[in-house]
This record gives sequence, structure tokens and C-alpha cells, in this order.
Amino acid sequence: MSDHRWWQRGVVYQIYPRSFQDTNGDGIGDLEGVRQRLDHLVTLGVDAVWLSPIFPSPMADFGYDVADYCGIDPIFGTLEHFDRLVAEVHARGLKLILDFVPNHSSDRHPWFVESRSGPSSPKRDWYIWRDPAPDGGPPNNWMSNFGGPAWTFDAASGQYYHHAFLTEQPDLNWRNPDVRRAMADVLRFWMARGVDGFRVDVIWHLVKDEAFRDNPSNPDWTEGAPDIGRYLPDFSADQPGVHDVVAELRGVIDEFDDRVLIGEIYLPVEKLVRYYGVDLLGAHLPFNFHLILTPWNARAIDALIRSYEAALPRGGWPNWVLGNHDQRRVASRIGGAQARIAAMLLLTLRGTPTIYYGDELGMTDVLVPHELARDPWELNEPGNGRDPARTPMPWDASLTGGFTDGAPWLPLGDTRDRNVASDTGDPKSMLSLQRALLALRRSEPALATGFWHPIEASGDVLVYARGVGPDARDIVVALNFCEAAATVRLDDGPLEVVLSTHLDRDVSEIAGEVVLRGNEGLITRIMPR
Repeated sequence: MSDHRWWQRGVVYQIYPRSFQDTNGDGIGDLEGVRQRLDHLVTLGVDAVWLSPIFPSPMADFGYDVADYCGIDPIFGTLEHFDRLVAEVHARGLKLILDFVPNHSSDRHPWFVESRSGPSSPKRDWYIWRDPAPDGGPPNNWMSNFGGPAWTFDAASGQYYHHAFLTEQPDLNWRNPDVRRAMADVLRFWMARGVDGFRVDVIWHLVKDEAFRDNPSNPDWTEGAPDIGRYLPDFSADQPGVHDVVAELRGVIDEFDDRVLIGEIYLPVEKLVRYYGVDLLGAHLPFNFHLILTPWNARAIDALIRSYEAALPRGGWPNWVLGNHDQRRVASRIGGAQARIAAMLLLTLRGTPTIYYGDELGMTDVLVPHELARDPWELNEPGNGRDPARTPMPWDASLTGGFTDGAPWLPLGDTRDRNVASDTGDPKSMLSLQRALLALRRSEPALATGFWHPIEASGDVLVYARGVGPDARDIVVALNFCEAAATVRLDDGPLEVVLSTHLDRDVSEIAGEVVLRGNEGLITRIMPR
């Protein structure tokens, strides 16, 4: 058995609970639906389930506006449903990770209701309140991620409160030790119920500039682009002191055995890796979204992998993410054929992969007309909505995809095009490929926890090796990023074909040179000499 921890060996699977499985006919997924579909995750071959927020919420931002950090929203069920889910997750050998949203709460959270009651409130300093600018406007030029100023005026007290997202999502003041203590207790509450870790929402936002200085203008911003890009976030995020807060959160996590702390961070690689913390006592896994953000070609991806591996602190464990609830689906970004290449890349790189629900089917973004939009960003700034990547999971070819007996909260795509039932019976489907990749990753130590060795990125082909030891090359992976065939040398000696993204190559011995078909990825094993 490897001495690596479960969150290093395993694969994380993100579920957006509203869209996974509805069991009561209201058109919204729930915890019982997640429980009933756990066997799909076991068959798929993942190791941990990450649930997007399930806490009580007015749903202004669909759970990322929390009104009670220690409860379950009735839309999703009850604490009893949650406890049963935890038990059944663990009974299947899986782990459960919760989404933790500490940067901001709902404006209906009792903490904010009390804070808003007046300047003398004992919880006034739990949130970020500032006097108006001399002209009576907002205290500075910070912009909301969802459009408009990041400040809302409270007429009763004559002050503004800060919200990095919606007006209904006031930011908590993480410089206040009472806030930090209260949030630490939230983590303990859930870990005591068996939760195995947390993905911390916008962790790099937790500390703001103490002087609340204006952000500098972004010279690349153009009229009509989202407001959030108008200024560079030099003072509104990733501030001195944030790493102390992350280390404090890690200390709470470490009070319990074998838990994991994951941080959501959209920053350049050199800033991202600082969130591992001094002596690796920050986040276990600062989420790495650069596969989403990097141009999709062999040379750019090769440069990304090299720079990320080089930037990791000694002992820091890498991780890779291809999709999530805030981004277009990978099959829509790069096309269905290249989505298979992306799957092989994700599951053969060194580090912990995260799979977004539905990507195992090659789900694409679903057209959601503006009049049916639910995402507040789309409603505030049309054209930026995230609904297309959040649509319900198609389990079968029926009209509502086996997701609900009612009217789904968001439209489904053409369920006949792809669904779990039909893809299970297709030996060449994306689902079959994902299952094969996950099974191979689990059985091959070189892929699960081994070292990564660059070979080359020549033309449109990326080649790298994985090995159990620092100098070993046991597995060679070759990925063709274009539609044209390419001849590539993988090794000087013979190799054994293990798996093709086309799922049509027999296990056979080949010479060190191989012809990759267009959009083909190939995993080979170096033969003994």
C-alpha cells in the first residue's frame, strides 16, 4: 500500500446537487438523490465526492449565500438525510468533501441581520462597513464579481457594506478573531459528523487591503466586458495576512484525523503555490485551474505542466481541474474529440484530478435562453451566465433524463445524445473511456502516485512519462491535439499498448515509434529490455 494519503491517491468528483438527482418531483436535485446514485460513482471509479453548497440559503446565488452554516436547506433534505449520506458514502469506501463558503454569508444570516442593526451592534465588525467617500459614493472603486460596485449603501446607518459578489452576499471581516473562531467551530461541527474535508470557496478573497485603497485600472479592459475586469484586484484579494488565515483553517482541519483542505484560487501559478503555506501548513490542495485557462494546444499545455511542476514547493502535492460549475464544459470549450484527449491528460498527470459531474459523459453546455436564466451573473450582465454548465444530469434517454418526475429547474439538452444508461452499453463511449482510465490509474502506481517526466511537445503532440521512481519511466503517454495523424517516437525500445482514447487498439507490442490518429491519445507501457 502506498504511503500517500487518500486525497493524493484518489480522484475527486464534484456534484452540483441541484442537478444530480431529484427524488421528490420538485425538479431540484437533493441529498437522497445523491445517495441513490452513489453506485454510479463506484462504478465510475472515483474516490471522493465534493458537494457544492447544501446549507440553508435564500438561493440568491444558489447556496453560495449561506444563512446557516450548520444546517441543511430543506430543498436538499435534512441533517438526517445528510448523516445517512455520509454513512453510505463511507460504506462504499468513498470520502465526502463539503463546499465551505466563509468569505461571505447571506444578508439574511443572523450575524448580518445583527450587524446591520446599527453601528453599536456587537457584530458590526463581523462584516466590512465603511463610511462613504467624500462625494457620498462608495468608499473605493472595487467592483463586484457579478457586476456593479462591490459596495451597498445602508441608509439606516449611513455606511456602506462590502460584497465581492451580490448585494445579498456581504463579506465577512476575517481580520476579526471572533469571526475566525465562529468559522472554526463550523468546520468542527461538520467534521464531527464525518465530513472528510472542505473545498473553501474563494479562499484568496478572505483578507482585504487594510487601507481599502483603490484598485488600479486594467489597461486591457474594454467597454462591454464584465465589470469585474475593469480594475486589477491588487487590493481586494490575495492580501498579506491571508496565508495566516489559511494556516489557521488548516490547524482546525488537523484537529481531526485524515482530513483535507482544498482552496479555490484563481491566481497565476507563482501566487497559487504560496497557498500550500510555510512548511506545507496551508491548503493541502490549492486548486489548479490552469488547464481550463491555458490555450488548448500541445506546446502551451506542455509549458504549463513544466512551470507548475517547477513552482511547487518541496513536498507539495499537485492537482488538476478541467471543469467546474463556474466554467464552460470542457467538451464545449475544445470539442468532443479533444475532450477525450483532455480526459486522458487529466487522469495521467501527476497529482489529484477533479472531475465535474457529467464530464464523464462528455456533456456539453446546454442552451439556456436568457428568459429562463437562473444565474444571477447572467441576470446582471447578460452573456456571462453559468447556467449552461449546471444543467441536470441525464441518466437515461427519457424527456427529463431520469433526473426528475417534475419540471427540471434548468432545461436538459437532448438526452438521446448522451446519457448514463446508453453510454454504459456503448464500449466506445466517453463513459467507457473514463471508466477505463480510472481503472488503469487505480491499478498502476506509476499513474496514481508516481513521478512525472517530460519528454517533448513536438508539433501538435504532447509526450510525457510516468514512473514509480524518480528516475523510472514505466508508462509513456502521447496525446495528439489535432485532427491530422502524427508519427511520434515514444522510446528507444519496445512498448506495450495499454489504452487508446479511441478504445479500439488491442493490447500489443509496438516499436518505439507509433502513428497517432487524429485526436488520439495513447497510453503505453515500456517493456523490459
